[in-house]
Amino acid sequence: QVQLVESGGGLVQAGGSLRLSCAASGRTFSSGSMGWFRQAPGKERDFVAAITWIGTDTYYADSVKGRFTISRDNAKNTVYLQMNSLKPEDTAVYYCAARLYGLGYSSGNYHYWGQGTQVTVSS
Repeated sequence: QVQLVESGGGLVQAGGSLRLSCAASGRTFSSGSMGWFRQAPGKERDFVAAITWIGTDTYYADSVKGRFTISRDNAKNTVYLQMNSLKPEDTAVYYCAARLYGLGYSSGNYHYWGQGTQVTVSS
């Protein structure tokens, strides 16, 4: 059974940085991609970033381009989200997700989800 466990969330002041981690277990991913999504209170879950397990393809939401960087460590089956220049509007629960093939922003195409980690950015 695939498990995704996020960590690294917390409280940070505007302009600060956080790094989220997502450790995958139960399966070795040799294709497909990992993504990060976020959901603020009262809002829909939005795509943030995604990265393929093989190669260097990445994909970012316009709202985080230039501030967030997604990366992976295949040996550790772990994906990271480095978040810099954080803004109060980045406050949300951040979820990692895995899809078995392809790369994209649609949450419906992801097969596995983590439990989420809270990120709060104070002004």
